Amino acid sequence: MPGKGKRKKGKNKAPGKKLKKPEVDILSPAAMLNLYYIAHNVADCLHLRGFHWPGAPKSKKGKSKT
Repeated sequence: MPGKGKRKKGKNKAPGKKLKKPEVDILSPAAMLNLYYIAHNVADCLHLRGFHWPGAPKSKKGKSKT
């Protein structure tokens, strides 16, 4: 049957190579404006940016309905 030839699984990228993500400036004006609207205080700001501290209360994923 025509069109039913062998199909090879092509290798798109070499294993072990990862694409570099562009470095993001968390102090840029756009990032600061976004942070202004989503953070409630300094501790919340640091938590949202990935700077967690030991002993911080863990956030609850969902509220239980009673």
